[in-house]
Amino acid sequence: MKNNLYQSERVIASQQAITFYEVNMTRPLVKPIRPEFSSGPCAKRPGWSLDVLQQSSLGRSHRHKDCKNKLKKVIELSKSILNIPDDYLVGIVPGSDTGAIEIAMWNLLGAKPVTMLVWDSFGADWAKDIELQLKLKDIDIIKVDYGKLPNLNSFDFKGDIVFNWNGTTAGVRVPNGDWIKNSRDGLTICDATSAAFAMDIDWSKLDVGTFSWQKSLGGEAGHGMIILSPKAVDRINTYSPNWPIPKLFQLKKNNEINLDIFSGSTINTPSMICVEDFLDVLNWTKEIGGLEELIRRSKDNLNIIKDWVFSSTWVDFLCEDLNNLSNTSICLKLIDPKLISQSLETKNIIEKNIIKLLEENNVAFDIGSYRSAPPGLRIWGGPTVENDDIKKLLPWLDWAYHKSLSDLDI
Repeated sequence: MKNNLYQSERVIASQQAITFYEVNMTRPLVKPIRPEFSSGPCAKRPGWSLDVLQQSSLGRSHRHKDCKNKLKKVIELSKSILNIPDDYLVGIVPGSDTGAIEIAMWNLLGAKPVTMLVWDSFGADWAKDIELQLKLKDIDIIKVDYGKLPNLNSFDFKGDIVFNWNGTTAGVRVPNGDWIKNSRDGLTICDATSAAFAMDIDWSKLDVGTFSWQKSLGGEAGHGMIILSPKAVDRINTYSPNWPIPKLFQLKKNNEINLDIFSGSTINTPSMICVEDFLDVLNWTKEIGGLEELIRRSKDNLNIIKDWVFSSTWVDFLCEDLNNLSNTSICLKLIDPKLISQSLETKNIIEKNIIKLLEENNVAFDIGSYRSAPPGLRIWGGPTVENDDIKKLLPWLDWAYHKSLSDLDI
């Protein structure tokens, strides 16, 4: 059930004059300037081109001092912009966010009981890692359906908790970190890849945070970031898991944490052109006003879509509670009464037809719902997506949907 605020906002919207989106089913004339609405890799920053990339580090060894300084600068700028506590370590690791979160699990889990919170497909993947790869016995996997969030007020934090700050494939996020105790025995391990740089995260509530470059800031894939609290560092220094840890996952050197990883060295060879690209968008972030401006841009994108959803008769948010609504991975489901009697296969065909129409018209790319999610759409609303492009997209969604119904004689 949606909360009362949600219901009242939809009622108000429905009582207003019928909007453009409801009445004009002719093919729109104005297109988004940039049709990239993918949830990863995400849109490049406004004004980006290959020309913005410095080339002095290309073709150089990543071990050279100039290249190491650039890697260190990525760490320092990320830590500063995200307001990560001074005594936390931040490092660059291989494998995007998948690599970062698995590095955390392989190095840290097993010392205490583990609770895994699952409300999207990536959380389900981490649960499989814990259960089938690490083969931990003392685990509690709490799983809820798409659109929902587990009860966050039911944990004693005596063991470790693994969760996503934002469910990228569900459009559901934790509203804040207030549910996490300041004094806790276990570690909180958080996949924050579609939340970092777009949501307000209290890093002091997290002992481990991970993200990748290709999400909110539109960097390039292949590199992850891992953030460790002093408590997590102590776990690494005092605990050795009973399973093999491959070289790509190793955070230790001589039986203690390898601090070189957190000062510009890397476990494997990084792409220096990707480093240059991420430095560019970090500097752009500083120029436009930092984290506060990034969050504002993303929230504005969500609010534009909210107004449209509240006046729509065929689409709704997949997230059931507005308090938990993601402002980056904005997931929508089909609710048109005309579809009640239609099969899941037909609904999937409608989704595919919408996507095909939008791609053929160079209006929007990669906005289909995740393969295991209910039929619908997933629109990336992160800070590198312009508000005006979101506005221009919406009439096209209405047109494509109604054309899809017409083509299927529904």
